[in-house]
Amino acid sequence: MPEPKLSVVLATDTYATIRPVVDRFRQQSVRELLELVFVTPSAADFEASLEHREDFGAIKIVENSVDELSRARAAGVRASTAEYVFIGETHSYPHPQLAEALMQKFTGEWAIVMPAMTNGNPKTAVSWSGMLSDYGRWAEGLPEGEITYIPVYNAAFLRTALLALGDRLDFVFGRGEELAAAFRNAGYKFYFQPSVTMDHLNVSPYGHWLVQRFASGMMIAGNRSRGWPLWRRAFYVLASPMIPVVLWRRVFPGVRSSFRVSGWPVSTVLWITLGLTIRAFAEMLAYAGIPAAGSIRRNNEYELHKLAYTDLV
Repeated sequence: MPEPKLSVVLATDTYATIRPVVDRFRQQSVRELLELVFVTPSAADFEASLEHREDFGAIKIVENSVDELSRARAAGVRASTAEYVFIGETHSYPHPQLAEALMQKFTGEWAIVMPAMTNGNPKTAVSWSGMLSDYGRWAEGLPEGEITYIPVYNAAFLRTALLALGDRLDFVFGRGEELAAAFRNAGYKFYFQPSVTMDHLNVSPYGHWLVQRFASGMMIAGNRSRGWPLWRRAFYVLASPMIPVVLWRRVFPGVRSSFRVSGWPVSTVLWITLGLTIRAFAEMLAYAGIPAAGSIRRNNEYELHKLAYTDLV
Protein backbone atom coordinates (compact mmCIF):
# COMPACT_ATOMS: atom_id res chain seq x y z
CA MET A 1 0.00 0.00 0.00
CA PRO A 2 1.50 3.40 -0.98
CA GLU A 3 2.00 6.15 1.58
CA PRO A 4 -1.06 8.39 2.03
CA LYS A 5 -0.89 11.59 0.03
CA LEU A 6 -3.92 13.27 1.62
CA SER A 7 -5.15 13.03 5.22
CA VAL A 8 -8.87 13.65 5.71
CA VAL A 9 -9.72 14.99 9.17
CA LEU A 10 -13.32 14.32 10.23
CA ALA A 11 -14.45 15.54 13.66
CA THR A 12 -17.72 13.96 14.81
CA ASP A 13 -19.58 12.67 17.83
CA THR A 14 -20.41 9.16 16.57
CA TYR A 15 -19.58 6.93 13.63
CA ALA A 16 -23.24 6.86 12.61
CA THR A 17 -23.09 10.63 12.12
CA ILE A 18 -20.12 10.49 9.76
CA ARG A 19 -20.81 7.19 7.98
CA PRO A 20 -22.50 8.72 4.86
CA VAL A 21 -19.42 10.91 4.36
CA VAL A 22 -17.12 7.91 4.78
CA ASP A 23 -19.13 6.07 2.12
CA ARG A 24 -18.47 8.96 -0.27
CA PHE A 25 -14.74 8.85 0.45
CA ARG A 26 -14.81 5.11 -0.24
CA GLN A 27 -15.90 6.03 -3.78
CA GLN A 28 -12.82 8.19 -4.39
CA SER A 29 -10.77 7.20 -7.44
CA VAL A 30 -7.57 7.33 -5.34
CA ARG A 31 -8.92 6.13 -2.01
CA GLU A 32 -5.77 4.05 -1.42
CA LEU A 33 -3.86 7.35 -1.13
CA LEU A 34 -6.15 8.68 1.60
CA GLU A 35 -5.64 8.59 5.35
CA LEU A 36 -8.88 9.05 7.30
CA VAL A 37 -8.39 10.67 10.71
CA PHE A 38 -11.49 10.48 12.89
CA VAL A 39 -11.65 12.81 15.91
CA THR A 40 -14.30 11.65 18.36
CA PRO A 41 -15.06 11.53 22.10
CA SER A 42 -15.24 7.72 22.04
CA ALA A 43 -12.70 5.65 20.11
CA ALA A 44 -14.65 2.49 20.96
CA ASP A 45 -17.62 3.77 18.94
CA PHE A 46 -15.42 3.87 15.84
CA GLU A 47 -14.32 0.24 15.77
CA ALA A 48 -16.84 -0.29 12.96
CA SER A 49 -14.83 2.08 10.78
CA LEU A 50 -11.94 -0.38 10.77
CA GLU A 51 -13.90 -2.70 8.49
CA HIS A 52 -12.90 -0.27 5.72
CA ARG A 53 -9.20 -0.09 6.54
CA GLU A 54 -8.31 -2.07 3.42
CA ASP A 55 -10.06 0.57 1.31
CA PHE A 56 -7.77 3.39 2.43
CA GLY A 57 -4.09 4.03 2.91
CA ALA A 58 -4.71 4.31 6.65
CA ILE A 59 -7.38 4.94 9.27
CA LYS A 60 -6.65 6.70 12.55
CA ILE A 61 -8.95 7.31 15.49
CA VAL A 62 -8.14 10.24 17.79
CA GLU A 63 -10.05 10.38 21.07
CA ASN A 64 -10.82 14.03 21.76
CA SER A 65 -13.78 16.17 22.78
CA VAL A 66 -15.74 17.77 19.93
CA ASP A 67 -17.36 20.43 22.13
CA GLU A 68 -14.97 22.87 20.44
CA LEU A 69 -14.70 21.81 16.82
CA SER A 70 -11.70 24.04 16.17
CA ARG A 71 -9.66 22.24 18.84
CA ALA A 72 -10.90 18.86 17.64
CA ARG A 73 -9.82 19.55 14.07
CA ALA A 74 -6.45 20.78 15.31
CA ALA A 75 -5.99 17.46 17.14
CA GLY A 76 -6.74 15.65 13.89
CA VAL A 77 -4.17 17.71 11.98
CA ARG A 78 -1.50 16.91 14.55
CA ALA A 79 -2.27 13.19 14.29
CA SER A 80 -2.24 13.14 10.47
CA THR A 81 0.79 12.09 8.43
CA ALA A 82 0.17 13.05 4.78
CA GLU A 83 1.67 16.11 3.11
CA TYR A 84 -1.76 17.75 2.75
CA VAL A 85 -4.71 17.68 5.15
CA PHE A 86 -8.33 17.99 4.05
CA ILE A 87 -10.65 19.36 6.76
CA GLY A 88 -13.98 17.64 6.17
CA GLU A 89 -17.43 18.03 7.72
CA THR A 90 -20.25 15.69 8.71
CA HIS A 91 -22.47 17.24 6.03
CA SER A 92 -20.13 17.74 3.04
CA TYR A 93 -19.97 14.97 0.45
CA PRO A 94 -17.11 14.75 -2.08
CA HIS A 95 -17.62 13.72 -5.69
CA PRO A 96 -15.55 10.66 -6.74
CA GLN A 97 -12.75 12.56 -8.52
CA LEU A 98 -12.27 15.20 -5.83
CA ALA A 99 -9.17 13.83 -4.08
CA GLU A 100 -7.43 12.99 -7.34
CA ALA A 101 -8.04 16.45 -8.81
CA LEU A 102 -6.83 18.18 -5.65
CA MET A 103 -3.68 16.04 -5.57
CA GLN A 104 -2.77 17.22 -9.05
CA LYS A 105 -2.28 20.68 -7.53
CA PHE A 106 -0.19 19.49 -4.59
CA THR A 107 2.99 21.32 -5.50
CA GLY A 108 5.25 23.70 -3.65
CA GLU A 109 3.40 26.60 -5.25
CA TRP A 110 0.03 26.05 -3.54
CA ALA A 111 -0.44 25.77 0.22
CA ILE A 112 -4.22 25.43 -0.02
CA VAL A 113 -6.36 23.83 -2.74
CA MET A 114 -10.10 24.47 -2.68
CA PRO A 115 -12.80 22.62 -4.68
CA ALA A 116 -16.08 24.17 -5.85
CA MET A 117 -19.06 23.88 -3.51
CA THR A 118 -22.54 22.84 -4.63
CA ASN A 119 -25.87 22.60 -2.83
CA GLY A 120 -26.57 19.12 -1.46
CA ASN A 121 -30.26 19.89 -0.75
CA PRO A 122 -31.21 22.37 -3.50
CA LYS A 123 -35.02 22.27 -3.27
CA THR A 124 -35.62 25.56 -1.45
CA ALA A 125 -34.48 29.17 -1.66
CA VAL A 126 -33.70 29.07 2.08
CA SER A 127 -31.21 26.25 1.54
CA TRP A 128 -29.64 28.08 -1.39
CA SER A 129 -29.31 31.25 0.67
CA GLY A 130 -27.35 29.43 3.37
CA MET A 131 -25.07 27.73 0.87
CA LEU A 132 -24.32 30.90 -1.11
CA SER A 133 -23.90 33.06 2.00
CA ASP A 134 -21.32 30.63 3.39
CA TYR A 135 -19.64 29.35 0.21
CA GLY A 136 -20.48 31.88 -2.50
CA ARG A 137 -16.78 32.70 -2.90
CA TRP A 138 -16.14 29.14 -4.05
CA ALA A 139 -19.35 28.41 -5.93
CA GLU A 140 -19.64 26.28 -9.02
CA GLY A 141 -19.05 28.25 -12.22
CA LEU A 142 -16.32 30.56 -10.91
CA PRO A 143 -13.01 30.50 -12.85
CA GLU A 144 -10.11 28.25 -11.93
CA GLY A 145 -6.97 29.81 -10.59
CA GLU A 146 -5.36 31.63 -7.68
CA ILE A 147 -7.69 33.06 -5.02
CA THR A 148 -7.09 35.40 -2.10
CA TYR A 149 -9.35 33.90 0.56
CA ILE A 150 -10.12 30.39 1.80
CA PRO A 151 -12.63 28.78 4.19
CA VAL A 152 -11.56 26.86 7.26
CA TYR A 153 -13.04 23.57 6.07
CA ASN A 154 -13.67 21.66 2.84
CA ALA A 155 -10.18 22.54 1.59
CA ALA A 156 -6.80 20.79 1.45
CA PHE A 157 -4.06 22.50 3.49
CA LEU A 158 -0.31 22.01 3.44
CA ARG A 159 0.21 20.21 6.74
CA THR A 160 3.56 21.79 7.59
CA ALA A 161 2.02 25.25 7.14
CA LEU A 162 -0.74 24.39 9.61
CA LEU A 163 1.66 22.92 12.17
CA ALA A 164 3.83 26.04 11.91
CA LEU A 165 0.98 27.93 13.60
CA GLY A 166 1.80 26.14 16.87
CA ASP A 167 -0.73 26.73 19.65
CA ARG A 168 -2.73 29.07 17.38
CA LEU A 169 -3.82 25.98 15.44
CA ASP A 170 -6.34 25.23 18.22
CA PHE A 171 -8.25 28.40 17.36
CA VAL A 172 -7.78 29.26 13.69
CA PHE A 173 -10.38 26.75 12.46
CA GLY A 174 -12.89 29.00 14.21
CA ARG A 175 -11.38 32.23 12.89
CA GLY A 176 -11.31 32.16 9.10
CA GLU A 177 -9.79 35.62 8.66
CA GLU A 178 -6.92 34.77 11.03
CA LEU A 179 -6.12 31.53 9.20
CA ALA A 180 -6.09 33.21 5.78
CA ALA A 181 -4.02 36.12 7.08
CA ALA A 182 -1.47 33.80 8.70
CA PHE A 183 -0.99 31.90 5.44
CA ARG A 184 -0.73 35.08 3.36
CA ASN A 185 1.79 36.61 5.79
CA ALA A 186 3.90 33.47 5.44
CA GLY A 187 3.92 33.93 1.66
CA TYR A 188 1.62 31.02 0.80
CA LYS A 189 -0.75 30.99 -2.17
CA PHE A 190 -4.25 29.51 -2.57
CA TYR A 191 -5.73 27.68 -5.57
CA PHE A 192 -9.36 27.19 -6.59
CA GLN A 193 -10.05 23.95 -8.50
CA PRO A 194 -13.68 24.12 -9.72
CA SER A 195 -13.44 21.03 -11.92
CA VAL A 196 -14.34 18.97 -8.83
CA THR A 197 -17.11 19.64 -6.34
CA MET A 198 -18.47 18.86 -2.91
CA ASP A 199 -22.17 18.67 -2.07
CA HIS A 200 -22.82 20.75 1.04
CA LEU A 201 -25.99 20.33 3.10
CA ASN A 202 -27.68 23.47 4.39
CA VAL A 203 -30.27 24.17 7.09
CA SER A 204 -33.68 24.53 5.42
CA PRO A 205 -36.57 24.67 7.99
CA TYR A 206 -37.34 28.36 8.49
CA GLY A 207 -37.06 28.42 12.27
CA HIS A 208 -33.78 26.52 12.39
CA TRP A 209 -32.43 28.58 9.50
CA LEU A 210 -33.05 31.79 11.47
CA VAL A 211 -31.44 30.36 14.62
CA GLN A 212 -28.47 29.02 12.65
CA ARG A 213 -27.85 32.36 10.91
CA PHE A 214 -27.95 34.13 14.30
CA ALA A 215 -25.78 31.53 16.05
CA SER A 216 -23.24 31.66 13.23
CA GLY A 217 -22.89 35.43 13.55
CA MET A 218 -22.51 35.25 17.32
CA MET A 219 -19.89 32.50 17.01
CA ILE A 220 -17.87 34.30 14.34
CA ALA A 221 -17.83 37.61 16.21
CA GLY A 222 -17.34 35.97 19.59
CA ASN A 223 -14.29 34.04 18.38
CA ARG A 224 -12.92 37.01 16.46
CA SER A 225 -13.20 39.50 19.34
CA ARG A 226 -11.64 37.44 22.13
CA GLY A 227 -9.19 39.62 23.95
CA TRP A 228 -10.13 42.81 22.09
CA PRO A 229 -9.88 46.15 23.91
CA LEU A 230 -13.05 48.14 24.51
CA TRP A 231 -12.27 50.73 21.82
CA ARG A 232 -12.02 48.08 19.13
CA ARG A 233 -15.28 46.44 20.20
CA ALA A 234 -16.99 49.83 20.08
CA PHE A 235 -15.68 50.48 16.58
CA TYR A 236 -17.04 47.15 15.31
CA VAL A 237 -20.40 47.75 16.98
CA LEU A 238 -20.71 51.07 15.16
CA ALA A 239 -19.55 49.54 11.87
CA SER A 240 -21.80 46.44 12.08
CA PRO A 241 -24.60 47.92 9.88
CA MET A 242 -22.12 47.70 6.99
CA ILE A 243 -21.57 43.94 7.44
CA PRO A 244 -24.35 42.86 5.01
CA VAL A 245 -22.97 45.19 2.34
CA VAL A 246 -19.41 43.91 2.77
CA LEU A 247 -20.49 40.26 2.74
CA TRP A 248 -22.76 40.76 -0.29
CA ARG A 249 -19.84 42.21 -2.23
CA ARG A 250 -17.73 39.17 -1.36
CA VAL A 251 -20.26 36.54 -2.42
CA PHE A 252 -21.88 38.32 -5.37
CA PRO A 253 -19.61 36.83 -8.11
CA GLY A 254 -20.34 33.33 -6.83
CA VAL A 255 -24.06 34.03 -6.49
CA ARG A 256 -24.15 35.17 -10.11
CA SER A 257 -22.10 32.25 -11.46
CA SER A 258 -24.09 29.73 -9.42
CA PHE A 259 -27.34 31.07 -10.87
CA ARG A 260 -26.00 30.57 -14.38
CA VAL A 261 -25.13 26.96 -13.58
CA SER A 262 -28.00 25.92 -11.29
CA GLY A 263 -30.83 28.42 -11.84
CA TRP A 264 -31.84 28.65 -8.17
CA PRO A 265 -35.09 30.51 -7.21
CA VAL A 266 -34.84 34.29 -7.58
CA SER A 267 -36.25 34.70 -4.05
CA THR A 268 -32.90 33.33 -2.86
CA VAL A 269 -31.54 36.88 -3.15
CA LEU A 270 -34.03 38.09 -0.54
CA TRP A 271 -33.18 35.23 1.81
CA ILE A 272 -29.46 35.92 1.44
CA THR A 273 -30.06 39.58 2.34
CA LEU A 274 -32.19 38.65 5.34
CA GLY A 275 -29.65 36.08 6.50
CA LEU A 276 -26.75 38.52 6.26
CA THR A 277 -28.78 41.10 8.17
CA ILE A 278 -29.48 38.59 10.96
CA ARG A 279 -25.81 37.70 11.06
CA ALA A 280 -24.83 41.38 11.27
CA PHE A 281 -27.19 41.92 14.21
CA ALA A 282 -25.74 38.87 15.99
CA GLU A 283 -22.19 40.06 15.37
CA MET A 284 -23.06 43.47 16.78
CA LEU A 285 -24.34 41.85 19.99
CA ALA A 286 -21.19 39.76 20.35
CA TYR A 287 -18.93 42.76 19.76
CA ALA A 288 -20.94 44.61 22.41
CA GLY A 289 -20.00 41.93 24.91
CA ILE A 290 -23.03 39.62 24.90
CA PRO A 291 -21.69 36.13 25.72
CA ALA A 292 -21.55 33.86 22.66
CA ALA A 293 -21.08 30.52 24.44
CA GLY A 294 -24.71 29.43 23.98
CA SER A 295 -24.66 30.29 20.30
CA ILE A 296 -21.38 28.44 19.84
CA ARG A 297 -22.93 25.30 21.33
CA ARG A 298 -25.99 25.68 19.10
CA ASN A 299 -23.83 26.21 16.04
CA ASN A 300 -21.85 23.06 16.87
CA GLU A 301 -25.12 21.12 16.99
CA TYR A 302 -25.95 22.28 13.46
CA GLU A 303 -22.40 21.55 12.29
CA LEU A 304 -22.43 17.99 13.62
CA HIS A 305 -26.01 17.04 12.78
CA LYS A 306 -26.97 19.29 9.87
CA LEU A 307 -28.66 16.43 8.02
CA ALA A 308 -31.36 16.44 10.72
CA TYR A 309 -32.09 20.10 9.94
CA THR A 310 -32.60 19.77 6.20
CA ASP A 311 -35.54 18.85 3.98
CA LEU A 312 -33.93 15.45 3.30
CA VAL A 313 -35.26 13.76 6.46
